[in-house]
Amino acid sequence: MEDQDQSLIAHLEALRSMFIKSFLALGIMLIPMFFAAPYCMDGLIKIMIGENRVALNYFSPMEVFTLQIKTAVVLDLLICFPYIARQVWLFVLPGLYENERKFIKSIVLTSSTLFILGVLFCIFFILPLLIRFGLSFATSDIQAVFGISNIITTALWLSVVFGLMFQFPLITYSLIRSNIVSYQTVREKRPYIFVGILIIAAILTPPDVTSQLMLAIPTYLLFEAGLFAARRHKQ
Repeated sequence: MEDQDQSLIAHLEALRSMFIKSFLALGIMLIPMFFAAPYCMDGLIKIMIGENRVALNYFSPMEVFTLQIKTAVVLDLLICFPYIARQVWLFVLPGLYENERKFIKSIVLTSSTLFILGVLFCIFFILPLLIRFGLSFATSDIQAVFGISNIITTALWLSVVFGLMFQFPLITYSLIRSNIVSYQTVREKRPYIFVGILIIAAILTPPDVTSQLMLAIPTYLLFEAGLFAARRHKQ
C-alpha cells in the first residue's frame, strides 16, 4: 500500500513538473513573440494580398495592439508546441512498452509534420484564394474595404484549424492499426464521414460555403490517404 502511495505521489509530481515546465516555456516565449508579432502580421498580409491593391483599415485606437497580442499568443503556442509535446512524451514514456514507445514516437513526429503542412497550405494557398474570391465581387460601385482585425484573426484561426484537420489521415491510420475500428467498417462509412467532415468544416470556418469547401475537400482527401495507408499496413 505504501509503495502504491509513493508511486501515485511520484506520478503526480511528474505531472506537476510537466505542467510547470510547459507554462514556463509559454510565458518566457510570449515576450519575444509579442515583438515578432508585427513582422508576422506584415508577412501574412503580403502573402494574402499579393499584387492586389487593397488597403487594410482599423477602426479603434487599440485594435492593432490587441491584434498583436492575439498573434503573439498563437505564435507562442506554435513555437512551444514541440517542447510541450516532448514534456508530455517524457511523462508517459515510463509507462509504455517498447513497441508502444516506437508507435507513439512515430505518431508525434508525423503529427507535428502534418500540422506544419496544414498551416503552410492554409497560408500560401487558401488565404490568398479567399482574398481573391472576396475581391471578385468588387465593381465600380462596390469597393472592398477590409478590416485588419478580421483579416488577421481569420488567417490565424484558419491556420490553426487547417493544422488540426490535417491530422485526419493520422487519426484514421491509428484507429485502424490499433484495431479500434476495422478497415472494412471505415470504408463502408465513407459517406457518413464525408458529411461529418462537412459539418466540422462548417463549424470551424467563417460562415461562407467557399471556406467550408476549402477545408472539407482537402480533409476528406487526407482521410482517404490515411485509409489507403491503413489498407497497405493490413496487407
